[in-house]
Amino acid sequence: MARIIADFILFLDLTDDEILDPDAAVEMMEFLGSRLDALDRGFLRELVDAFTEIAPEYSGESQKLVRNIAYDFFLEETLAEGDPVRLAELDALRDARD
Repeated sequence: MARIIADFILFLDLTDDEILDPDAAVEMMEFLGSRLDALDRGFLRELVDAFTEIAPEYSGESQKLVRNIAYDFFLEETLAEGDPVRLAELDALRDARD
């Protein structure tokens, strides 16, 4: 499942604007994000971990994009809902990264 999602995200993110309408790509990314947020938390945890595991299968920019899926879609924050300590940790990590 992680590979399918990663390939779909790479398609939306890396396809030339002349081939894929950028607005449609953004709309699909937002839709995908909402679907990911709605997943069962146990499955989402496995999926987040899987993105890191499969990232080395990709090269260059694609590898970086796959490795950052959980970060870009705020999936760790989704998993930490209801845990203010973990959310504060994630916020601090995000601030340090940006």
